[in-house]
Amino acid sequence: MSTRTELLARLRTQLPKAGIWDAGPWIELRPPLAALRKIAAALVANFGCEFATLVTEARDADDSYMLLYFFYQPQDSILIAIRLAAGADTLVPAIGSQVHAAAWHERETEDLFGISFEGHPFLGDYVLHDALWPERLAPMRRYFDARLRVAGSGAGAAWQPRRILQQEGAITFPVGPIWADYNEAGLWLLETPGEQILGGLTRLFYKYRAVEKIAEGLVPDQALLLAERFSGSAAFAHAYAFCRALETLAHCQVPPRAHVLRAVFAELERIRYHAATIAELAGSTSLAVGKSMSQELEEQVLRLSGQLCGHRYLFGVCIPGGLAQSPDAGALAALGTGIADAADEFARLERLFVHTSSYLDRIEEMGTLRPEVADLYGVVGPVARASGRTVDLRRALPYGIYKTRAPEIPRETEGDGYARLRVYFAEIRASMALIQTLLTQLPDGPVATSCPPTAGAALGWTEAPAGGTFHWLRLDENGRVRRWRIAPPGFRNWHAFHRALEGAAFQDFHIIMASFGLSVAESDR
Repeated sequence: MSTRTELLARLRTQLPKAGIWDAGPWIELRPPLAALRKIAAALVANFGCEFATLVTEARDADDSYMLLYFFYQPQDSILIAIRLAAGADTLVPAIGSQVHAAAWHERETEDLFGISFEGHPFLGDYVLHDALWPERLAPMRRYFDARLRVAGSGAGAAWQPRRILQQEGAITFPVGPIWADYNEAGLWLLETPGEQILGGLTRLFYKYRAVEKIAEGLVPDQALLLAERFSGSAAFAHAYAFCRALETLAHCQVPPRAHVLRAVFAELERIRYHAATIAELAGSTSLAVGKSMSQELEEQVLRLSGQLCGHRYLFGVCIPGGLAQSPDAGALAALGTGIADAADEFARLERLFVHTSSYLDRIEEMGTLRPEVADLYGVVGPVARASGRTVDLRRALPYGIYKTRAPEIPRETEGDGYARLRVYFAEIRASMALIQTLLTQLPDGPVATSCPPTAGAALGWTEAPAGGTFHWLRLDENGRVRRWRIAPPGFRNWHAFHRALEGAAFQDFHIIMASFGLSVAESDR
């Protein structure tokens, strides 16, 4: 009996009301609304599942909708979806109390689709700030015309956080939303009776761009441009996930050479991303020399990327069916040499950091995200792995060459800034080692195959530098985008960020933020 068959049998035995059937790419559960919370909680507690994303699709004719709650089981690499169909006035039971990682997904769905989640403590004024958007606008409904300008509600001046620390002498100190330098817009309200932060509130979406709405009606090649550009620091990872969804729909077989080169590009992007995060972390502690050295290495990796494919941030490389081009032998040889040289420089840089006591004083036991909190929020990526969670989609849901060449996944347990730094360096080493291995095993042959747009819906995913990202894509009968749902890692990890602030001093706020290595643009998509 296969693992999948065994899981189906267990699900049917333990969840008799779930309406379970094998939907091909995933196992699908169709329970009654009243059983949703119990079943979602059981998937996490009894079956070891991780929450992936919540997909909502609005119907054309009758203002009804479909909800798909995606989970995955890392041990057996199996996707599970809970499917619900409901009318416009249906109260959907919120699962955020049972599966806390889903709480922000429900808030987003309520704001964008107008769906009410019964029992959710925080709804409204989330993605669509009341100062700019009328309440209950539901712009992701099919009937909403994205070309129309919407009049603001004018409620901005009266906005107050929903939760204020009730303690004598306590204040709520705002950081943002306008920042100096090139930082993205975001507001963090720090609650404190003095120097110590006792709580915080994260408020994003000041620059919400409605990428998913804009994509409706586009052909896949046009939407791919958006996938690469809504968060350029992880352009390849998001393009890769988007293309994987298209390839699933078309049942196209990506050539072996393209599989290998895709992993090379993905790991190259990971190295560059982590180098930038290490630089920001050094800069946040005023370690100017360490920041400059890290930025120099980031620049080296950017140049390697540009020499390999013609774009420093890997735009235009990943296409449905494979890659837009195949690097020549000279470029690949130069990459191998460049990676070897950079590996020595990264090792030297790490030694300098760990032997700089003034630097370690600022990041050790700072911004601690305890393992049980990381599990509660379902954090992903290096932040998760620094807090004892080893979930990585390259192993949990392996794809492409990772099915046979998954890298070692580093793990730390302290959950502080120093643990996150160690994970960044460990992942850089693992990515460099994997690239060198793949370059010696690169097969001959084409790097692309035909992948015509095909009607239907599919889920694509990759392990982006900051963690797992999921892209749901539905194409209509004309091969145009009907629904595109992006679930980036930044959206997941910002949810937990305020918990790392608890107990920290004010002057440590920027250090903690830098150590998380997150993108606001990913959330403000």
